[in-house]
Amino acid sequence: MTETPVTVTQLVNWKKTQRKITALTAYDANTARWLDQAGVDVVLVGDSLGMVALGHSTTLPVTLEEMLHHTRAVSRGLSRALLVGDMPFMSYQVSPQQALENAGRFLKEAGACAVKLEGGARVENHVRAIAEAGIPVMGHLGLTPQSVHQLGGYKVQGKKILDAKRIKSDAQKLQKAGVFSLVLEAVPSDLAREITAELDIPTIGIGAGPYCDGQILVTQDMLGMNPGGVPKFVKQFADLGTQIKNAVEAYARDVREGAFPGVEHSYHRDREPLKKVEP
Repeated sequence: MTETPVTVTQLVNWKKTQRKITALTAYDANTARWLDQAGVDVVLVGDSLGMVALGHSTTLPVTLEEMLHHTRAVSRGLSRALLVGDMPFMSYQVSPQQALENAGRFLKEAGACAVKLEGGARVENHVRAIAEAGIPVMGHLGLTPQSVHQLGGYKVQGKKILDAKRIKSDAQKLQKAGVFSLVLEAVPSDLAREITAELDIPTIGIGAGPYCDGQILVTQDMLGMNPGGVPKFVKQFADLGTQIKNAVEAYARDVREGAFPGVEHSYHRDREPLKKVEP
């Protein structure tokens, strides 16, 4: 029997019972299907799509239409996990009205259950507008990749006292504005622990240590499929990149040597019975 789909209220309740939340990214239906069958609670169609699947060096070039396209694909592979669509750069920053209209498209056109957007106080009103319209919002603080140039690169955030205070203040503001959960990326574990203890909503860490209410990673990173290396906080649970390379090399070798396809991989015509020739 199919399990009941995960809901945003369930995630909040899991924080109360200290049941850890599992989350991963997906950009296509097949990957989503495997994650769903494995029991992952939250599947995020991240704007990391730009770097992982589209070949960009940052998330900034990813368009809203690309995010909607891939979110639709992922939705077809899920039956249990909560689907969150990531709002890409400049799809929500202009105004609360723009944020609301584009967030609605993720639910109406792409099958998402919630949206995620980056930023603290500066997007407080944007979050409020979306949440008050009945659209669940996931926040994102710490290292916010859409602000990579402003941050001076992909660096740990919140190491300095003033920066840590700002992140903690932003977390409270986002909770008050209506987010149902909060991603904390690349922040010191003690800071993540303090924020997690202070909030009523669950925190989901990525490079934020073990004290968050849940964890998320880019699926290709944790499966060893990223040829460019991975951040310090990633644990690789498989080495699929090497396995794929070895399998492709074996395929190419068999084709060149004539070992593939063999008889067992080929179709054959049915032989018609011989007709008796009358004398």
